[in-house]
Amino acid sequence: MTEYSSDLLRLLSERGYIHQMTDAAALDALASKEIVPGYIGFDPTASSLHVGSLVQIMMLRRLQQAGHKPIVLMGGGTGKIGDPSFKDEARKLMTDDVIAGNVASIKRIFEKFLTFGDGPSDAVMLDNAEWLDRLEYIPFLREVGQHFSVNRMLSFDSVKLRLDREQSLSFLEFNYMILQAYDFRELSQRAACRLQMGGSDQWGNIVNGVELTRRMDGVQVHGLTTPLITTADGGKMGKTMAGAVWLNADMLSAYDYWQFWRNTQDNDVGRFLRLFTDVPVEEIAELEKAEGSAINDVKKRLADEATAMCHGREAAEAAAQTAHKTFTEGAAGDDLPTLCVPEGSINIVDALVGLNLAASKGEARRLIKGGGARVDGEKIEDEALTVTVGDAPVRISAGKKAHGVLNRA
Repeated sequence: MTEYSSDLLRLLSERGYIHQMTDAAALDALASKEIVPGYIGFDPTASSLHVGSLVQIMMLRRLQQAGHKPIVLMGGGTGKIGDPSFKDEARKLMTDDVIAGNVASIKRIFEKFLTFGDGPSDAVMLDNAEWLDRLEYIPFLREVGQHFSVNRMLSFDSVKLRLDREQSLSFLEFNYMILQAYDFRELSQRAACRLQMGGSDQWGNIVNGVELTRRMDGVQVHGLTTPLITTADGGKMGKTMAGAVWLNADMLSAYDYWQFWRNTQDNDVGRFLRLFTDVPVEEIAELEKAEGSAINDVKKRLADEATAMCHGREAAEAAAQTAHKTFTEGAAGDDLPTLCVPEGSINIVDALVGLNLAASKGEARRLIKGGGARVDGEKIEDEALTVTVGDAPVRISAGKKAHGVLNRA
């Protein structure tokens, strides 16, 4: 492991966040002598961020923990275009009202992870619509466009992927990387921002911003990316049978969030504790020595800490108690996903989908066919089964670890 002099890079390195840097030595020296404002951009493509964005949120948290200033940049402007990086097709364009609603909803999550205020290392939140919406096309082309080579832009992996697959890349999307580069230059001027961070898929966009700021203003800024976070079996982080793992409580309950972390694969627990919790690395090293059934206790620690950070300690404790009742005592805990059944009966396929235990009816049928669906602990083999709900709740299970409750309306 590389030895760094700054608290920032030491912290990021020991917890596994660093993949690439534009100039590691210069950034290390800068972070050793002054407070570095650093930013990450988040496009408001939905009303909540999901676990796939959590590494970036935690990076801003680490930046603040090391004494530096996080800048959360909401993409109210770039969200009107959509980042084409490594996407198979263009995102559906959103109206201004939808974007504004998504921005307002997403803002709430950052208050759980960062301290906002007016102090030198307090976090601030900005929206790039403030400057991008005001750009005039011809002056922008003359001032900024001259610094971009189309030949080089076509060479970026994020663009080549679409072109190699002969998938359409609109001129609208092609502008995205220019606007992101312009964001960095704008933040450098407005907020003395000297660092942009992001996932490894953002490397080309970040480098563009570093070079544009140097060419136009003669200012050295820096870029840092994280590795692609996958699970031990090579799967994409944050994808489950029931869909995305949202961070907003109105999109996913604290119990389901806790359960997601509890279901972490054995080989991922230590890495996820470093990335997604504040548990000291020395303690994590000891926890990683657990073997056999003791690993389950480490997974519960991961679930407790990750859920407490996102939903609060009280919600995390309630989720843990619900899980204990469900798995140990066989009861239906209060925090399990619930579905009210007005007529007192429901098809098992509809129940699985309604409880978000399956993402679609097809997935629910495959779950039943594979023997993974249960009603009050009894395996179900008939997808046409009607579940009757009386005065007592009925527990529906998908596999051994995902549960929900049917109640009579």
